[in-house]
Amino acid sequence: MSARRTVARMAALGAVPLALSMAGAAPAAAHGSMTDPVSRVSACFAEGPENPRSAACKAAVKTGGTQALYDWNEVNIPDAAGRHEQIIPDGKLCSAGRAKYKGLDLPRKDWPSSRMTAGEHSFSYKSTAPHKGSFELYITKPGYDPSKPLKWSDLESEPFAKVKDPRLAGGAYKFKGDVPKRSGRHLIYSVWQRSDSPEAFYTCSDVTFGSGQAAAGTESRTSSQGRPSAPSDSQIEAGAAKSTVEHGGHGNPSAGEHGTHSAHGSGESRAGHSSHNAPKTKSAEQGGRLAQSGSDDTTTDIALAGAGVLVVGASLVCLGARRRDLGRRSGS
Repeated sequence: MSARRTVARMAALGAVPLALSMAGAAPAAAHGSMTDPVSRVSACFAEGPENPRSAACKAAVKTGGTQALYDWNEVNIPDAAGRHEQIIPDGKLCSAGRAKYKGLDLPRKDWPSSRMTAGEHSFSYKSTAPHKGSFELYITKPGYDPSKPLKWSDLESEPFAKVKDPRLAGGAYKFKGDVPKRSGRHLIYSVWQRSDSPEAFYTCSDVTFGSGQAAAGTESRTSSQGRPSAPSDSQIEAGAAKSTVEHGGHGNPSAGEHGTHSAHGSGESRAGHSSHNAPKTKSAEQGGRLAQSGSDDTTTDIALAGAGVLVVGASLVCLGARRRDLGRRSGS
């Protein structure tokens, strides 16, 4: 066998594992937020980032700006890896310790809230980039005071609902949980920890138990059921142009701080947990971990298409070498 034919065959054989490795390395990220009960950031985005109606959402914009609302589906920590209490300080649970979302941490009694009753409830979590992982929902303890900064010790130590890889229907994860008995205003805290990446997402959903108004003291835009609205598909589409998060699942580094989680203030942490001392900007290593986990249809297709070109090219080289060899034999 000639050296040329050997090289050609090696190229053809090597293209197949290369195609698989390229597909596996395609970058992706997950994004989303709780929509039933609606999260703070989702409710404020639905009201309109530029001119929200409720006093609480207006205050959030005044504190953190409108970009946090346009990026409603990205309250995340790229390298959480289950270390939620260790890296998110007290008073910053709703922002996940990120400066961009600091307006969500404002202690107020008038955040738009959803009506809630004890017992089984069907939860919905809008996903603009779905991935495998687990959801844990925590509720505040009896005696919770929404006028004070939210601390880890304000939440029950164990989740009242926990599910792995729930079903995805209509662009949202659907799962059920038994809500504990409460009265008055409370908060449900969600943690979505991906299993294909160390990345985790967090939401705060304000809820009201009892016969009072769902959003007493607010002028929040509400749905026909009298609850704060989650963003509609048309609202999401309309706001996508100003989002720094590509809704196919990838951040736009040139437009914002996607993937960054920063500590704005040390904060006292719960006993047995350290304060959050993360850098204010994303390191190359941190960004790489996020970019190299998971995949989506678009990037996988591109990778496979490129690998396919390699396979075809190598096959043509091999075919050309074979023809030249046959030509030499016939002429000899």
